[in-house]
Amino acid sequence: MNLLKATFSLVLMALAMPSLAQQTLESMYAGIEFDMPKVKETDFPDFEKSITEFGAVGNGIIKNSEAFKATIEEVSSQGGGKVLVPRGVWLTGPITLLSNVNLHLEDGALILFSADFDDYPLIETSFEGLNTVRCISPINAYQVENIAITGNGTIDGNGDAWRFVKKGKMTEGQWKTLVNSGGVLDEKGQIWFPTQASLDGYNASSSFNVPDTKDRAELEKMKDFLRPVMVSIRESKRVLLDGPTFQNSPAWNIHPLMSEDVIIRNLTVRNPWYSQNGDGLDLESCKNVLIYNNTFDVGDDAMCFKSGKDKDGRDRGMPTENVIVKNNIVYHAHGGFVVGSEMSGGVRNVHVSKCTFIGTDVGLRFKSTRGRGGMVENIWISDIDMINIPAEAIRFNMFYSGNSPILEDDQSAEDEAIDEALVPVNEETPSFQNISMKNIHVSGSKIAGFFMGLPEMKLKNVSLENSVLEAEKGITVIDASGLILRNVKVIGTKDTPLTIYNSQGVTVSDFSYVENGKAPVRVLGSMSSNITFDKKDFKSASEISIGNGASESAVKLK
Repeated sequence: MNLLKATFSLVLMALAMPSLAQQTLESMYAGIEFDMPKVKETDFPDFEKSITEFGAVGNGIIKNSEAFKATIEEVSSQGGGKVLVPRGVWLTGPITLLSNVNLHLEDGALILFSADFDDYPLIETSFEGLNTVRCISPINAYQVENIAITGNGTIDGNGDAWRFVKKGKMTEGQWKTLVNSGGVLDEKGQIWFPTQASLDGYNASSSFNVPDTKDRAELEKMKDFLRPVMVSIRESKRVLLDGPTFQNSPAWNIHPLMSEDVIIRNLTVRNPWYSQNGDGLDLESCKNVLIYNNTFDVGDDAMCFKSGKDKDGRDRGMPTENVIVKNNIVYHAHGGFVVGSEMSGGVRNVHVSKCTFIGTDVGLRFKSTRGRGGMVENIWISDIDMINIPAEAIRFNMFYSGNSPILEDDQSAEDEAIDEALVPVNEETPSFQNISMKNIHVSGSKIAGFFMGLPEMKLKNVSLENSVLEAEKGITVIDASGLILRNVKVIGTKDTPLTIYNSQGVTVSDFSYVENGKAPVRVLGSMSSNITFDKKDFKSASEISIGNGASESAVKLK
């Protein structure tokens, strides 16, 4: 009990430390483990125009699409500057940003996007890592330079008009109200869709949210299903998002794609917890990026790094690289900091530190599956505090099939069952390696950690150091190579604190735990070898249980 009390004190101290002090731009580059290029910043002339000068009316009733368009075009044609959005409710269709324009929301300004799907024509783009056709995004930019969205206002994507909703994610009263509002139900009566065209699109998609057909005429018929991300910034340079609240997106909230020199700071990003694909930030195939001082409370992953899916991602061949993430808070989300599962172009050179996850399903989440290809490498994570994590504090899952961390009514754990059969290694084999985690403090998790590679491609050279993990279940390691656990404390578990299965070259030292009557460590599997423990961590060698085909010679005490 003394150890338990002392550890909780350490956790509380960590949570109280000044990790939430606001980071400055200058401090972002301090302590970075790789050669991080200086991110090029935006710079705008001292010129501004208000949307009211072009006829905008902020009553939430009159649509202001033309006023936004005219103001942006005027400011851009004059060499750039601010497009001012004053206090008011500004209903509008899609907004297209042009080079050298800073869309600035003054205090009390609310941009509300239209629920009229006819305002959103289909365009060729990328969604969930695939080349596809979607409705144009409410805020969009393509091949522009020096753009910003700033200020203290709010941008609302009117996402409830677009999204389908699963019955299991609502209370009985909420579900009844939603069904009575209109729309249609699927055959089982378990999923609500806003329109029949939306349901038709769902039925035409065998995998996730991209319909199988590429026929443009057929896609037009199911247009309502092709929900856009709210903010789409594609193939652009020098991008700043600073200050506003982004909320209620039709699909993902903010999606920088194939862009560089991006700064994302001081944002509040919100979506209802039931929102399908309601991610906060999806950074895809971007380089030279700063992400700091943001707060996320969303329906899916909070900060997710991607680089395309399967062949489309490999053909693109653009990794997400050179990224610094500091001082962000995540409330509800499927994952706090996430890599994958669409990582076919690779992710590398990433620093994540001083983040706090509060009630997030999973804290640090890495996911992929056979068929992706791509390499995730050189990631450094430190000084992360987590409380009340209902699934895993740390999760590596190379058999990801699209399930939420907490299974929904239509999902089964069998979908992500381990397949121990070796398959040939080729361009479709994903690889995760050289990932360092240290100073991780977790209080109140379901599972301390889950580290799973593939039988044919081990999870390589992952380390966890100087960390305290309080959880109902301990750490499980499957198909890993070169894993290091150093000065790791697992407390609160009613299960085995550490299980290692079919892994090689694992080094465990300064490992501590609270005795619960079970062996503190299990080593399993005939493929396990060269597993090294520090003998001072155990009363005797008998505390290390060896079984399920593992050889006694696989374990060494030093």
